Order: sequence, then C-alpha cells, then structure tokens
Amino acid sequence: MEGLKVSDANLIVYVHPSKSNKISQAILRELSSLLFKFSETFDGVVLAYDVSILDKNAKILSGIHPYFGVSLKANLLLFSPKPNMLLEGKVVKLTQESIHVIVLGFSSAIIIDEDIREEFKYRAKHGDELYASTSNKRHKIKVGTMIRFLVKSFDEEILHISGSLIPAHTGSIRCLDKNSEDGSLMDRSTRKRRESTCLSWKVLDWVKQRLASNFVTSKGINSFLQLCRHSTALLRPFLDYVVHKR
Repeated sequence: MEGLKVSDANLIVYVHPSKSNKISQAILRELSSLLFKFSETFDGVVLAYDVSILDKNAKILSGIHPYFGVSLKANLLLFSPKPNMLLEGKVVKLTQESIHVIVLGFSSAIIIDEDIREEFKYRAKHGDELYASTSNKRHKIKVGTMIRFLVKSFDEEILHISGSLIPAHTGSIRCLDKNSEDGSLMDRSTRKRRESTCLSWKVLDWVKQRLASNFVTSKGINSFLQLCRHSTALLRPFLDYVVHKR
C-alpha cells in the first residue's frame, strides 16, 4: 500500500519546570498529542514515533513560566496519501450510490457511484448488498471485503479520503492478487503497486526494529497496533508477529 513513509525530524519539546523530574513522561505526553492528526510540518498523519534526546542540557526560556526546551531526534511513521496513490482498506458500508471504506482503522474513505467502473453492478438480495463484476463473476465487493482503490483527494482536517475504482487494477484485493498469480500480464500499474508493497514492508520492518528495542512501551505504537489490528491485509502478518512477540 502506498501512502506510508518514515521521516526523520529534529524537534524541540517545551516542558514545564514542574515536570523536570519526569522528563521522559513529559516528552512522551507531548509527542502523543501529535498522534493520528495531520501535521503540516511533516506533511502527513503521525502514526508512531521513536525518539532520542540530542542534548541533556535544556535551554530555559525567559518569561513568567520559564519552560525549558529539550532537543530531540525523532523517527516518525507517517500516513500521507496523495492523489493517484493506491490505498487499501476494509469496506464497512455499501449503498447503491457509494462504497464506504476504513483505512488503517482510523481514516474513512468514500467511493461514489460515478467513481465506480461500469463493470461493477450493485445488487441487493435477501438484505445482502454487494457490487459484482460483469466480466468476472468471482470479483465481488461487499461489507468486510478488503479493496484497493485510487486516491482522488484527501481532506487533511477530518482525515477523509475520496477514492476511485475506475482503474482496472483496483477492486477486491483477493481477486486482483489471484488474477495476478494466474499469469495476467504485469503492466506499469501492477509493477508500481508491487514496488509500493515492498516499500510498505520496509516501513513495517522499521517498526519491528523499534519493537525489538522496547519501542512497544511507547503509547504511539500501542495506539497504532490497537487501531490497525483488523485493518489491512498488508499489515496483518506484521501485527500477528507483534501479538506473538508481546
């Protein structure tokens, strides 16, 4: 899945003097306030972090309340979807006019009827709703299906994504991957997706390394795991590893 990246940053966290005997807790509390919010500074939603203090000598600020600034070096795991990127998510609702998806357990996405390619036809029978492909009877999208879709736009304030199923390489992940395994030709879009998958695994390896160094105690990774536990198929093997590790 595209949209995940790791970023290095030098930060300064301002701590109240009353917290001087609990610096680590104060720093983690400040950094936790960044989680699952879009940051213009980092151009993405902060999912997790790993920090180290650069200088043990903090700079005291002048004023009525002399806060002191602690210099940090941080590794941030960011979610930064851009137009034309491929994302993966779980379908949570279907109507004749739209498909509603949740990405990484926290970001909502909607695909309206005009952005669903013509081969998918809406059907409702005995209370069950789904979109079925007219060219491949096994290609179906219903509640609970993991799908791959194209990003049209991303609302940074409410973390809402507008998506599209127009491209041929979008739809049910299970069906798309099976077709690829059956020997379908690898076009440019497929190669790009596979390269992106490799990049995503590199991102997850980065998180795994932090777990090995007790990063799991951070509120950031715990929140990330809690929200992603039942999200994308891509993250599931990694999360199963984490649960076993813990």
